[in-house]
Amino acid sequence: MSAVHEYIDRHDARFAEELFDFLRIPSISARSEHRGDMQRAAAWFADRMRDAGLVAEIHETPGHPIVTGEWRAAAEHAPTVLIYGHYDVQPVEPLDLWNYPPFEPTLSQGRIYARGAVDDKGQLYLHIKALEAHLRTHGRLPVNVIVLAEGEEEVGSTNLMPFVQKHRDRLRASAIVISDSTMMAPNVPTIGASLRGLAYFEIRVRGPATDLHSGSYGGAVINPATALSRIIASFHDSSWHVAIPGFYDDVRVDPDFLEQIRQLPFNEGEFLAETGAQRLAGETGFNTHERLWVRPTCEVNGLLSGYTGEGSKTVLPAHAMAKVSCRLVPDQDPEKIQRLFVSHVKRVAPEGVHVEVEIMHGGRPWRANLEGPLYEAASRALLKAFGQSAVYAGEGGSIPIVPEFERVLSAPVLLMGFGLPGENAHAPNEWMSMECYRKGTHAAAALLEELRPATP
Repeated sequence: MSAVHEYIDRHDARFAEELFDFLRIPSISARSEHRGDMQRAAAWFADRMRDAGLVAEIHETPGHPIVTGEWRAAAEHAPTVLIYGHYDVQPVEPLDLWNYPPFEPTLSQGRIYARGAVDDKGQLYLHIKALEAHLRTHGRLPVNVIVLAEGEEEVGSTNLMPFVQKHRDRLRASAIVISDSTMMAPNVPTIGASLRGLAYFEIRVRGPATDLHSGSYGGAVINPATALSRIIASFHDSSWHVAIPGFYDDVRVDPDFLEQIRQLPFNEGEFLAETGAQRLAGETGFNTHERLWVRPTCEVNGLLSGYTGEGSKTVLPAHAMAKVSCRLVPDQDPEKIQRLFVSHVKRVAPEGVHVEVEIMHGGRPWRANLEGPLYEAASRALLKAFGQSAVYAGEGGSIPIVPEFERVLSAPVLLMGFGLPGENAHAPNEWMSMECYRKGTHAAAALLEELRPATP
């Protein structure tokens, strides 16, 4: 074992304690009352990069700060690696479903329970510890490194791309590394091969000027909640195919990728147990992995209308609202899907109500080119850290910045995540495996070694 990896093992307890300090900061980007916490998290992360030996800077934006760290003293011809992650986290509600306080990290049965543990503070911070291990043992890194951490990933990354565009020369890199995804299973290191894109909407239906007595007016006035239900019911046919005209027109099927994912180990019973659902179901004609990775979706994320308190109140609501997201696959264009969605909603909306559709945000789908030195280096690094060969797998979620990074910086992106299935990202009781945190740190350190240019 090299000195770098011995250093990681020797400082394991300190690395964990530092992560706990990071997790204690309630950096919820979606809530204005946490703006001070966002500033505090940015400053904390910048200080830890300086402690590791990087030159760190906080960049104010119209929203939350962007933090950069740099080290640019590698040997001649060494590549530059950009490491991206985010320090903001999701809201924690419903609080009553948490077994532990969400911002007081708790270690239980080898897991760190806290909001942000795996999405994305734990996965981001292990890279800083890998950099520290190299700099403390050798006084240098094998490659040049830029760390780019934003505070708006959970709310659409509004200010990130303007920053990247403005500083594109400074951020120019040979490779971009992101750890914000999951492995197939414990001790099955995984390289991300695809991401679904996103188109997100809010539908608002207005009926009468105010809530009405359902006995006095029900049956004579269109109920906005019922109208919204009809709209939502039109999104799918009886086989759970999306019924929005034109929705599938640009879906690209890659037979080679389909064959790869069909060979992956997968236990549907364990997956079902993670969900707590009664059974697995979805678009007819596709298995679970295909539904998650290579098929688009249209899902209701939230509903609100009428009286929802204790007891009964016979009211005909004046308003109804739904939040809806479409997950997209290559080569679907989020802007085209937005147009198709809005057109469909307006076409099927019942007369007698006013319907508005707000386009919230979106992102393009992505599929990796899994050949080349970056992916070969990652495979070797993961084998060293986990003792197992890496597999390639899709990711059902979205990281909209990935295709934008490739487009603006002209560099390949490596998704090398260390989460696990069932980790409850975005949900109560979010957790990260301590073993994955440790092995991920070793893998991040090994990747830098594997990307070192060959000695002439």
